[in-house]
Amino acid sequence: MTDPATIARIYIATWNETDPARRRALLDASWTHDALYVDPLMRGQGHDEIDGLIAAVQQRFPDFRFSLIGEADGHGDQIRFSWQLGPEGADGPIKGTDFARLDQGRLREVNGFLDQVPAAA
Repeated sequence: MTDPATIARIYIATWNETDPARRRALLDASWTHDALYVDPLMRGQGHDEIDGLIAAVQQRFPDFRFSLIGEADGHGDQIRFSWQLGPEGADGPIKGTDFARLDQGRLREVNGFLDQVPAAA
């Protein structure tokens, strides 16, 4: 298994990447081609749909960035990590925890849970 902290950092970097070509390169390198992303608000399967989800979040929150909260951990082909979304360097008003399943060190499935979402979001 690849180091959970490294996978989580690359995952967050992918969600923060605003250049479409660089974001797609990160997706291609770190997610399986038929990967699945699911959270309470959205669902996408494959690089095209997941890329579209990321672009939509960036459009809705253009001045916000994702950052990790604490350390990622894992066992076998499973990892979990918590994150926040907000102004860079500040406590993010949106927080969540993601659980991911890997396939040969690449993200195969990510199930996201929203731990804190303001009513205005």
